Amino acid sequence: MARAAERAKIHFIFLADGQAVRVQAKDNEALSYSGRVDLFEPLTLIAALSAVTEHIGFVATASTTYNEPYTIARKYASLDYISGGRVGWNVVTSWSEAEAKNFSREKHLDHDVRYRRAQEFFDIVTGLWDSWEDDAFIRDKAGRYFHPEKLHVLNHRGEFFQVRGPLNVPRPPQGYPVIAQAGSSEPGQELGARTADLIYTAQRDLAEAQAFYASVKGKMPKYGRKPEDALVMPGALVVTGDTRAEAEDRMARLESVIPPEVGYAILNNIVGDLSAYPVDGPVPESMSNGPVKSIANPVLQEARKDGLTIRQFYTKLAGAAGHQHIVGAPADIADHFEEWFTRGACDGFNLMIPYYPEGLTLVLDKVVPELQRRGLFRTEYEGRTLRENLGLPRPNYGSAVKRDAIHSPAVMAGE
Repeated sequence: MARAAERAKIHFIFLADGQAVRVQAKDNEALSYSGRVDLFEPLTLIAALSAVTEHIGFVATASTTYNEPYTIARKYASLDYISGGRVGWNVVTSWSEAEAKNFSREKHLDHDVRYRRAQEFFDIVTGLWDSWEDDAFIRDKAGRYFHPEKLHVLNHRGEFFQVRGPLNVPRPPQGYPVIAQAGSSEPGQELGARTADLIYTAQRDLAEAQAFYASVKGKMPKYGRKPEDALVMPGALVVTGDTRAEAEDRMARLESVIPPEVGYAILNNIVGDLSAYPVDGPVPESMSNGPVKSIANPVLQEARKDGLTIRQFYTKLAGAAGHQHIVGAPADIADHFEEWFTRGACDGFNLMIPYYPEGLTLVLDKVVPELQRRGLFRTEYEGRTLRENLGLPRPNYGSAVKRDAIHSPAVMAGE
């Protein structure tokens, strides 16, 4: 599938991750209906995939709550070299209590603590990537391996971490691997404006997407960044076929095979436990404790407004986890993408494919050529690294520190 995506000139493959079985089913019987209980560790998978591809990038999730900064800095820098500069890090704080229980904790760190830790974690990682200047290593005939004045020891001592450094990997080929981040709240937007190259979001309405796009781009200059230095990419579940009717029939068949056990688990992961309520009854008014609030709150409001039953609610969320569904013929999909792109709502889309391999093949073989015909998508890779292919600048040495010199550190996103 990675090779097929590369043949279609897709920019990157995004690998979400968590360090637990995160499907919140009520018991093992309900859990047995889930196909999300066995996942490869993404960095190991990227090492294998990068060996059989040449151009396509890979963005993998790593938690700042259940890792150490030195380990993450070293792994991503190493992968950036192994892949030839095609790696990105999706920065998350984790949302599942199941992960806490796998790391000697009964529950998550408090919300504010997690995000303070995450901000410090990110700053350490970028500081470690800047341990060596780009031209530090000379390996000359006199036997000198590097310029000593171009080695910089971090010596970080903060609230959560004490990290001396330096990193025992040279500065990555991309300067920093591409940084991805998600969060629609005000502090989340501040974080994206300060740190992110890719900003994932979940707006389903054009006007809401335009407002978010303008807001987060407008915050970037105070961190010494240009609006084009970060790309806003909403998630979109895409189902297509030769005709609109064929695509709609395919979507209806997918929705019809969702058993309640899976449906309740989907809701539990997004909005909280609804298993005590009848599947064909209304969404209760009292629910508002979902683990991912930036998605949970708007979808709950929409479900109540539309008078959805629980079955209708989980059917609507299935596969897209609160992101938009785009169902139609290739021209319909391209029309939607073109409208959002040309009207200032996004810079691209993070495609969510509900079934493999056919679902992906249909998008690659039918939607991508339609976008290329309209001049909206490239026909060849333009660069060598993921940054180059995304049109993103390579960070100069010390770039992350300079952003803080321009503006005080942002609060980490809380959603």
